[in-house]
Amino acid sequence: MKRDQRLFALVQILRDGKLHTAEDLARAMGVSTRTIWRDMAMMAATGIPVEGERGLGYILRTALVLPATALTPDEAEVLGEGLRRIAEDEGHPRHRAARSLLYKVATLLPQAGIAME
Repeated sequence: MKRDQRLFALVQILRDGKLHTAEDLARAMGVSTRTIWRDMAMMAATGIPVEGERGLGYILRTALVLPATALTPDEAEVLGEGLRRIAEDEGHPRHRAARSLLYKVATLLPQAGIAME
């Protein structure tokens, strides 16, 4: 699992409002507790309201609402594939709309890795 995928998954776990130990999070993610410590420090440094420390556990201080643009890699792949199929079919009534939307999604969500071709 890539780091950005793991961070997204960690935020999803922490959104339950409960205290989670690094050991439990590490087991859930299949990584070491040291990796969880680094991930939590990085998330806190980037403004995610995570609070905690080694030995005690981690919790989100405030509710965190993720934007609707947070796509999983599989969702991004499906979205790109579907848009490309319609965009390539010049006989499809929504061909132009699909091309336009594909361009917008690729531009607005570069982290999704949706290619224009």
